[in-house]
Amino acid sequence: MNDPAHMTSDEFRRSGHALIERIARYMEEVENYPVLSQAAPGSVRARLAQAAPEHGEPFTDVLRDIDEIVMPGITHWQSPNFFAYFPANASGPAILGDLLSSGLGVQGMLWATSPACTELETHVLDWLVDLLDLPDRFRSSGAGGGVIQDTASSSALAALLAARERASAGAANEHGVGFGAEAGGGSRLTVYTSRHAHSSIEKAVKIAGLGRDNLRLVDADVGHAMRVDVLESAIAADRAAGATPAMVCATIGTTSSGAVDPVRAIGEVCRREGIWLHVDAAHAGSAAICPEHRGLNDGIEHADSYTFNPHKWLLTNFDCNCFWVADRAALINALSVLPEYLRNRATESGEVIDYRDWHVPLGRRFRALKLWFVIRHYGAEGLRAHVRRSVALADWFAAQVQESDEFELAAPVAVGLVCLRHRADDSFNQTLMDRLNRSGALYLTHTRLDERLVLRLAIGSPATRREHVEAAWARIVETAREITAEAPRD
Repeated sequence: MNDPAHMTSDEFRRSGHALIERIARYMEEVENYPVLSQAAPGSVRARLAQAAPEHGEPFTDVLRDIDEIVMPGITHWQSPNFFAYFPANASGPAILGDLLSSGLGVQGMLWATSPACTELETHVLDWLVDLLDLPDRFRSSGAGGGVIQDTASSSALAALLAARERASAGAANEHGVGFGAEAGGGSRLTVYTSRHAHSSIEKAVKIAGLGRDNLRLVDADVGHAMRVDVLESAIAADRAAGATPAMVCATIGTTSSGAVDPVRAIGEVCRREGIWLHVDAAHAGSAAICPEHRGLNDGIEHADSYTFNPHKWLLTNFDCNCFWVADRAALINALSVLPEYLRNRATESGEVIDYRDWHVPLGRRFRALKLWFVIRHYGAEGLRAHVRRSVALADWFAAQVQESDEFELAAPVAVGLVCLRHRADDSFNQTLMDRLNRSGALYLTHTRLDERLVLRLAIGSPATRREHVEAAWARIVETAREITAEAPRD
């Protein structure tokens, strides 16, 4: 039997140099690609070999197919003209950190499986408590602490599982009977969030086994933020019906409009009612690195858990979500299972953190490396400069909308996010967005606010400069006028 043809160190060096060069060239030329992929469904697969190769192929052939097959099927999230969804920053330091993580091949499920993987992550998450001016209760030096998850969706699920266990234990003590999923018991658990909250909350409720019927979508005010009076009424109604409120999720920067829920008032309700408060700041949370934006976090000292995504706006490659809890014991109690084959002296000493107990997966990558690389390369001031530039560009764009007779702002301007619409009907706005995206010159996405279709323009790419935002505005206005001119006259 022949040995497999492993890549030698010299082959790895040559191939690695070629790949790094290709990535560097991509970063230089990404502006020249159509932002939204123009590929038709099935077109990428149609060019792939029908069967896996029997014999290995040269790495040069793989790189060739990256250019010829893969690149036409890529939507270019790193383009300076990508304004859809949310910023999805990649940066040189983060790419290199990711490469080192892959090269080391660490599986950091336990402290013992690589102490540096755990301790660097704990330390970087404590750094961010300082950088974002988060409450001291999230520091690892106390009862709380932070962990890197893949996405805010996973953080929402982890928070809900901890909240479920705490609510279940409380109800069991109150009623003196078995309660919760494991006990097979009785009382329903209910969860509350704004109608404008991210869909990950609904997904978490379903995965956690609470059932979609036990999620309460709380009405919002005219600024699309959660109404606290409606929340209080919903909690009271559920208690009267025999349910146990388990968690409230407040949002700092909703996906649709960037709205900020009144966290302080919500937190006071949760504290009074004994309900877990999870705060989702997935996008807008990065802005708190700038002192002038820390008002966004007013009231988070009431939060039991808090999350934001460095992979959205803080120059760190996907995936990298930061999640903190004020009481790590609640999270660990909900998720810890210790089979014999994972037992070890360090764990049994109680002196270390085993991050396998902080999320659903057992295995975990060394994600902290890329975040550490980013913070050390840019420093706090460099990260602040990036956020401030994005906010300034969004404010400039919003000013153009406000001065226009053809367009209007559809929501208050959030940090780095502008919601706008043409003054015509939804059909016109849909046509406008579709035509803009097909052009390849820029990429926008939409939402619905107050029952109207709204275009969203999110700014945050490190490659985006004033000229790109000016060009986007000019293209939007020009395309709208073309559509108006094409409309049949009465």
